[in-house]
Amino acid sequence: MEKYDGFKNKRVIVLGYGRSGRSAVSSLVSLGADIVLTTNEVLADERLRQTMKGWGVEIVDGHHPSSLLNDAQLIVKNPGIPYDIEFLQEAEKRGIPIITEVEIAGHISEAPIIGITGTNGKTTVTHLIGEMLTHSGLSPILCGNIGYPATSAAKEADGNDILVMELSSFQLMGIMDFKPDTAVITNIYKAHIDYHGSVEAYEAAKLNLLRNMGEDDRLVFNGMQKGKLDRLDHAIDVEFFSIEGDAAACIKDGKITYKDRPLIHVDDVKLLGGHNHENILAAVIAAKMHGATDEGIVKTLTTFGGIPHRMEYLGAVGGTDYYNDSKATNNLATSFALKTFKSPVIWIAGGLDRGQSLDELIPRMERVRTIITFGETKDKFIALADRTNKEILTVENPYDAAGLASCISGPGDTVLFSPACASWDQYKDYEARGDHFKEGFSNLED
Repeated sequence: MEKYDGFKNKRVIVLGYGRSGRSAVSSLVSLGADIVLTTNEVLADERLRQTMKGWGVEIVDGHHPSSLLNDAQLIVKNPGIPYDIEFLQEAEKRGIPIITEVEIAGHISEAPIIGITGTNGKTTVTHLIGEMLTHSGLSPILCGNIGYPATSAAKEADGNDILVMELSSFQLMGIMDFKPDTAVITNIYKAHIDYHGSVEAYEAAKLNLLRNMGEDDRLVFNGMQKGKLDRLDHAIDVEFFSIEGDAAACIKDGKITYKDRPLIHVDDVKLLGGHNHENILAAVIAAKMHGATDEGIVKTLTTFGGIPHRMEYLGAVGGTDYYNDSKATNNLATSFALKTFKSPVIWIAGGLDRGQSLDELIPRMERVRTIITFGETKDKFIALADRTNKEILTVENPYDAAGLASCISGPGDTVLFSPACASWDQYKDYEARGDHFKEGFSNLED
C-alpha cells in the first residue's frame, strides 16, 4: 500500500456501510482520517461498534442529520446511494466533495490498475483478463464492482500484482483524481436512466474513467463505437477491438486474432455467443498490454466457460439444454443471448418494470417457440408474444418456470432464462433470482 497523506486529519463522512463502506472505513483509519460513519440502518452488532470505537470512528446510524455536514471536508458514499437524496443535495450546495471508495484505492495502490467498464460484458471481461494473466504466470487481483472492494485490493497489492478492477457508472461518478493505467470500455448503450436521469449523463459517467488519463496510459475501446471518442479531448493511446472489420483484436478467417496473429479458432472457444467474442477480444488486448502470453490466453479460452448467471450452462434434461442468464437485466443483454442459439428456444423472461419497451427484442425472436413470463412485466411480454405470434405462458417465479419448461420442451430444444429486466420486484438481486431458477432446474428429473 502506497503512503498517502491526502486524507490525514480530514473530517470524512462515510455514507453507507455495505462492503465498500466497510473497506473505506478500514482504509481511511490507516490513512489517519477523522471518520464519521452514517447509515440509514441501525448497527446492532455491538462487537462492530466497539471495534470502530477503538479505531476512533464516530457512528451516527438510523439517519443522516444535516448537522454532520457542518465540519465535513469529504464524503465517501456507497455507489448505490443516489445523489438526489436530501443529505447529498445539501452537501453539494456546501461544496463538499463526494467520492466513492475507488478514489481512495487509486491513491494507495502500488500495483498497476486495469479499469473495466461498459454497459454489458464488464464482469466477463474482468474475469477473462484475470484468467489470462494467471495462466501467464502473473498475479492479478480482481476487485471493484465484482464484490471485492477496490480499497481492500489496493491495500493487499504490491508492485508485483495487477489490479483488475470492474467499475460501474455509479462508482465512476465519484472520482476526482483516480485513473487506471489501462482502461477497457466494452460498449456504451442506454442503461440506468432511472439513476442518471439521461443517456448523456450515463455516457458521461462511463467516459469519466478517462478524465485523468494521458499519453502514457492506454485505452481498449469497442471499434464499433469509435464515434463516442470523437468529442473527447484526450491523448490516450487507443487500441480497438471488433468482431467486424480490422482492429488490433478481431476475428479473421474464423480465428481470434491479435495484431494479425491468429490465436485460436472460435469453434475451440468455450464461451458461446458473438457478444462473448467481443468480450474475449477486449480482454486479449488488455491482457497482452500487461504481459499475458499467447499460451496463457489460449488456455483461458479453452477452459473458461463463463461466470454464474451470465449465459451459465446448467446441463441437459431429457435432451434439452438449460442456460441461466439472470444477469441479463436489459434488452441488449437478452438480445445477445437470443442471438446465440440456432435451436428452438423456450425463453423465460420478466421482472421489474422500469418502463422500457420490448420492441427492440423482436428481431431476435426468430428461434423463440414459447415465452414463459413472470413478474411485473408479464403483461408486456404477453403483448410482445401477441405481436410476434409466439406461445405465451405465465408463472409466479423462475423456479416454477424451470418446471414448466421441462414439461413443454423436448430433445434438441434450449431453455434460456434471460429476463431482460431487473430483479427487484421479487428478489434482492439477480444472483438470488438466478439461484432460484437453478434450484428449479436441479429438481428436474431426466
